[in-house]
Amino acid sequence: MQALKGIMWLMLLQLAGEALARVLQLPFPGPVVGMLLLVFALHFPLIREPVKVAAGFLLSHLSLLFVPVGVGVITHLGLIRDHGFKLGLVILLSTWAGMVVTVLLVRGLIRNQYETTEEELNRDA
Repeated sequence: MQALKGIMWLMLLQLAGEALARVLQLPFPGPVVGMLLLVFALHFPLIREPVKVAAGFLLSHLSLLFVPVGVGVITHLGLIRDHGFKLGLVILLSTWAGMVVTVLLVRGLIRNQYETTEEELNRDA
């Protein structure tokens, strides 16, 4: 029952995100807005606990969620044959760019945390 409540919350938040994105004509997709709503909603145990159960269920069956993607790839083999190298290059470069941004962000956050801790130690001494 908890898993169904969690899936209900996930769907409602996605629907709310879609509605907000369309009504407010936001420059990013509704699922992104829904995900932001989910982040805020997870602060409430009434939502967090069922979503945790639903997430565990979905993660345990994650491989099934890739079936539609695999079918989509199979149905578009002609496009992959024609543009496969370009697609591969874009995937490679975007993955690399994402990794670089992540490394720089984490390094900056760690440096900031280290400097804050050092200031607190100096202040206490």
